[in-house]
Amino acid sequence: MIDLTWKLFSKTGNIETYLLLKELEESNMSKESNQEMISRIEDSE
Repeated sequence: MIDLTWKLFSKTGNIETYLLLKELEESNMSKESNQEMISRIEDSE
């Protein structure tokens, strides 16, 4: 989804598409961070 959004932004230059891209990237990083924390907690038990 991020690749598609980037391609759309590259072709259109639409700022709203760019902001959507950044929101998706942030959401993706947040999910990865949460998964990492869960793994650490499970490993420590």
